[in-house]
Amino acid sequence: MTTATPDAIDDPRSLSLAEFAATVDHTVLGPETTMADVETVLDAAADHGMNACIPPCYVAEAADRAPDVPLATVVGFPHGQNTPEAKRDEGEDAWRSGADELDLVINVGRLRAGEDDLVTAEIAEVVAAVPVPVKVIVETALLSADELHRACAAARDADATMVKTSTGFADGGATVADVELMSEYLPVKASGGVGSYEEAIAMLEAGAVRIGASSGVDIVSGHPDA
Repeated sequence: MTTATPDAIDDPRSLSLAEFAATVDHTVLGPETTMADVETVLDAAADHGMNACIPPCYVAEAADRAPDVPLATVVGFPHGQNTPEAKRDEGEDAWRSGADELDLVINVGRLRAGEDDLVTAEIAEVVAAVPVPVKVIVETALLSADELHRACAAARDADATMVKTSTGFADGGATVADVELMSEYLPVKASGGVGSYEEAIAMLEAGAVRIGASSGVDIVSGHPDA
Protein backbone atom coordinates (compact mmCIF):
# COMPACT_ATOMS: atom_id res chain seq x y z
CA MET A 1 0.00 0.00 0.00
CA THR A 2 1.25 3.50 -0.84
CA THR A 3 -0.18 6.53 0.91
CA ALA A 4 -1.33 9.37 -1.30
CA THR A 5 0.32 12.78 -1.04
CA PRO A 6 -2.50 15.33 -1.21
CA ASP A 7 -2.38 18.81 -2.62
CA ALA A 8 -2.46 21.77 -0.27
CA ILE A 9 -5.65 21.80 1.77
CA ASP A 10 -7.71 24.92 1.11
CA ASP A 11 -9.91 24.67 4.22
CA PRO A 12 -8.53 22.20 6.80
CA ARG A 13 -11.50 22.72 9.11
CA SER A 14 -13.81 21.40 6.39
CA LEU A 15 -12.08 18.00 6.36
CA SER A 16 -14.25 15.12 7.45
CA LEU A 17 -13.04 13.05 10.39
CA ALA A 18 -11.75 10.36 8.03
CA GLU A 19 -10.03 12.89 5.78
CA PHE A 20 -8.40 14.62 8.73
CA ALA A 21 -7.25 11.35 10.32
CA ALA A 22 -5.57 10.38 7.04
CA THR A 23 -3.30 13.42 7.35
CA VAL A 24 -1.84 12.12 10.63
CA ASP A 25 1.22 9.86 10.91
CA HIS A 26 0.82 8.36 14.40
CA THR A 27 4.42 7.95 15.51
CA VAL A 28 6.66 6.00 17.88
CA LEU A 29 10.41 6.43 17.30
CA GLY A 30 12.10 6.67 20.69
CA PRO A 31 15.28 4.70 21.44
CA GLU A 32 13.45 2.44 23.91
CA THR A 33 10.63 1.54 21.50
CA THR A 34 9.58 -2.11 21.73
CA MET A 35 7.44 -4.14 19.38
CA ALA A 36 4.68 -3.89 21.97
CA ASP A 37 4.85 -0.09 21.61
CA VAL A 38 4.64 -0.45 17.85
CA GLU A 39 1.62 -2.73 18.17
CA THR A 40 -0.12 -0.10 20.29
CA VAL A 41 0.51 2.54 17.63
CA LEU A 42 -0.62 0.24 14.82
CA ASP A 43 -3.84 -0.63 16.64
CA ALA A 44 -4.58 3.03 17.32
CA ALA A 45 -3.82 3.95 13.71
CA ALA A 46 -6.15 1.22 12.47
CA ASP A 47 -8.92 2.23 14.88
CA HIS A 48 -8.76 5.92 14.00
CA GLY A 49 -7.86 5.81 10.29
CA MET A 50 -4.35 7.21 10.72
CA ASN A 51 -1.02 6.24 9.18
CA ALA A 52 1.82 4.91 11.35
CA CYS A 53 5.51 5.89 11.52
CA ILE A 54 7.77 3.38 13.28
CA PRO A 55 11.44 2.36 13.57
CA PRO A 56 12.86 0.39 10.63
CA CYS A 57 13.71 -2.66 12.73
CA TYR A 58 9.99 -3.38 13.20
CA VAL A 59 8.73 -2.73 9.68
CA ALA A 60 8.45 -6.34 8.53
CA GLU A 61 6.56 -7.38 11.67
CA ALA A 62 4.34 -4.30 11.47
CA ALA A 63 3.50 -4.90 7.81
CA ASP A 64 2.41 -8.43 8.68
CA ARG A 65 0.39 -7.35 11.71
CA ALA A 66 -1.43 -4.39 10.16
CA PRO A 67 -1.37 -4.68 6.35
CA ASP A 68 -4.13 -2.07 5.98
CA VAL A 69 -2.30 0.66 7.92
CA PRO A 70 -0.14 2.91 5.69
CA LEU A 71 3.35 2.47 7.11
CA ALA A 72 6.20 4.98 7.17
CA THR A 73 9.66 4.46 8.60
CA VAL A 74 12.83 6.51 8.98
CA VAL A 75 16.20 6.46 7.22
CA GLY A 76 19.43 7.91 8.61
CA PHE A 77 17.59 8.63 11.83
CA PRO A 78 17.99 10.74 13.89
CA HIS A 79 21.17 12.64 12.91
CA GLY A 80 21.47 11.99 9.16
CA GLN A 81 25.22 11.39 9.27
CA ASN A 82 25.23 7.93 7.70
CA THR A 83 27.04 7.53 4.40
CA PRO A 84 24.92 7.97 1.27
CA GLU A 85 25.38 4.27 0.50
CA ALA A 86 24.16 3.28 3.95
CA LYS A 87 21.09 5.49 3.61
CA ARG A 88 20.32 4.05 0.19
CA ASP A 89 20.65 0.49 1.45
CA GLU A 90 18.60 1.25 4.57
CA GLY A 91 15.86 2.79 2.47
CA GLU A 92 15.77 -0.09 0.04
CA ASP A 93 15.68 -2.62 2.88
CA ALA A 94 12.82 -0.76 4.56
CA TRP A 95 10.81 -0.70 1.35
CA ARG A 96 11.40 -4.40 0.74
CA SER A 97 10.33 -5.09 4.32
CA GLY A 98 6.99 -3.40 3.72
CA ALA A 99 7.37 0.35 4.26
CA ASP A 100 4.99 2.48 2.20
CA GLU A 101 6.94 5.71 2.78
CA LEU A 102 10.42 6.73 3.93
CA ASP A 103 11.30 9.72 6.10
CA LEU A 104 14.95 10.50 5.28
CA VAL A 105 17.14 12.74 7.47
CA ILE A 106 19.49 15.08 5.62
CA ASN A 107 23.11 15.62 6.58
CA VAL A 108 22.86 19.02 8.27
CA GLY A 109 26.66 19.29 8.54
CA ARG A 110 27.07 18.95 4.78
CA LEU A 111 24.40 21.60 4.23
CA ARG A 112 25.99 24.03 6.67
CA ALA A 113 29.35 23.52 4.96
CA GLY A 114 27.80 24.64 1.69
CA GLU A 115 27.93 21.17 0.13
CA ASP A 116 24.43 21.42 -1.26
CA ASP A 117 25.27 19.28 -4.29
CA LEU A 118 26.23 16.41 -1.99
CA VAL A 119 23.01 16.81 0.00
CA THR A 120 20.97 16.75 -3.19
CA ALA A 121 22.84 13.74 -4.56
CA GLU A 122 22.36 11.78 -1.35
CA ILE A 123 18.61 12.39 -1.34
CA ALA A 124 18.38 11.54 -5.04
CA GLU A 125 20.18 8.24 -4.47
CA VAL A 126 17.54 7.14 -1.97
CA VAL A 127 14.69 8.41 -4.15
CA ALA A 128 16.05 6.44 -7.11
CA ALA A 129 16.42 3.26 -5.06
CA VAL A 130 12.78 2.89 -4.03
CA PRO A 131 9.36 3.13 -5.72
CA VAL A 132 7.70 4.72 -2.67
CA PRO A 133 7.41 8.35 -1.51
CA VAL A 134 10.44 9.85 0.23
CA LYS A 135 9.87 12.62 2.77
CA VAL A 136 13.04 14.59 3.58
CA ILE A 137 13.54 15.63 7.21
CA VAL A 138 15.42 18.93 7.22
CA GLU A 139 15.53 19.53 11.02
CA THR A 140 14.28 23.09 10.96
CA ALA A 141 15.35 23.94 14.52
CA LEU A 142 19.00 23.63 13.48
CA LEU A 143 18.76 25.77 10.34
CA SER A 144 18.80 29.45 9.52
CA ALA A 145 16.20 30.73 7.07
CA ASP A 146 18.76 30.62 4.26
CA GLU A 147 19.77 27.07 5.15
CA LEU A 148 16.13 26.01 5.27
CA HIS A 149 15.56 27.41 1.79
CA ARG A 150 18.62 25.51 0.54
CA ALA A 151 17.59 22.26 2.25
CA CYS A 152 14.13 22.41 0.69
CA ALA A 153 15.61 23.23 -2.71
CA ALA A 154 17.87 20.18 -2.41
CA ALA A 155 14.89 17.97 -1.64
CA ARG A 156 12.92 19.40 -4.55
CA ASP A 157 15.82 19.04 -6.97
CA ALA A 158 16.31 15.42 -5.86
CA ASP A 159 12.67 14.64 -6.72
CA ALA A 160 11.64 13.95 -3.12
CA THR A 161 7.91 13.75 -2.49
CA MET A 162 7.70 15.90 0.63
CA VAL A 163 9.77 17.83 3.15
CA LYS A 164 9.38 17.26 6.89
CA THR A 165 10.22 19.70 9.66
CA SER A 166 11.79 17.66 12.43
CA THR A 167 13.00 14.37 13.86
CA GLY A 168 11.83 15.28 17.34
CA PHE A 169 15.38 14.78 18.63
CA ALA A 170 16.52 18.40 18.30
CA ASP A 171 15.27 21.30 20.43
CA GLY A 172 12.23 22.82 18.80
CA GLY A 173 9.72 21.44 16.34
CA ALA A 174 7.31 22.55 13.66
CA THR A 175 6.39 26.22 13.43
CA VAL A 176 3.88 27.98 11.24
CA ALA A 177 6.58 30.19 9.74
CA ASP A 178 8.78 27.23 8.79
CA VAL A 179 5.87 25.33 7.26
CA GLU A 180 4.91 28.37 5.20
CA LEU A 181 8.47 28.65 3.88
CA MET A 182 8.82 24.93 3.17
CA SER A 183 5.52 24.72 1.33
CA GLU A 184 6.97 27.00 -1.35
CA TYR A 185 9.07 24.01 -2.45
CA LEU A 186 7.20 20.76 -1.73
CA PRO A 187 4.28 19.40 0.29
CA VAL A 188 5.12 19.53 4.00
CA LYS A 189 4.89 17.10 6.89
CA ALA A 190 4.78 19.12 10.11
CA SER A 191 6.36 17.11 12.90
CA GLY A 192 7.59 17.99 16.36
CA GLY A 193 5.49 19.54 19.10
CA VAL A 194 2.10 19.10 17.42
CA GLY A 195 -0.13 17.70 20.14
CA SER A 196 -3.71 18.82 19.59
CA TYR A 197 -6.34 19.22 16.90
CA GLU A 198 -5.99 23.01 16.93
CA GLU A 199 -2.19 22.82 16.61
CA ALA A 200 -2.57 20.41 13.72
CA ILE A 201 -5.11 22.69 12.03
CA ALA A 202 -2.68 25.62 12.36
CA MET A 203 -0.03 23.60 10.52
CA LEU A 204 -2.44 22.53 7.80
CA GLU A 205 -3.59 26.14 7.37
CA ALA A 206 0.08 27.15 7.02
CA GLY A 207 0.48 24.74 4.12
CA ALA A 208 1.23 21.33 5.62
CA VAL A 209 -0.50 18.29 4.17
CA ARG A 210 0.65 15.77 6.78
CA ILE A 211 1.13 15.82 10.55
CA GLY A 212 3.65 13.64 12.39
CA ALA A 213 2.99 13.15 16.09
CA SER A 214 3.18 10.66 18.92
CA SER A 215 -0.14 12.05 20.15
CA GLY A 216 -2.09 11.14 17.05
CA VAL A 217 -5.08 9.83 18.99
CA ASP A 218 -5.41 13.09 20.93
CA ILE A 219 -5.13 15.08 17.71
CA VAL A 220 -7.79 13.10 15.87
CA SER A 221 -10.03 12.98 18.93
CA GLY A 222 -10.18 16.77 18.84
CA HIS A 223 -12.00 16.76 15.51
CA PRO A 224 -15.56 18.09 15.94
CA ASP A 225 -17.05 14.81 14.70
CA ALA A 226 -14.88 12.51 16.83
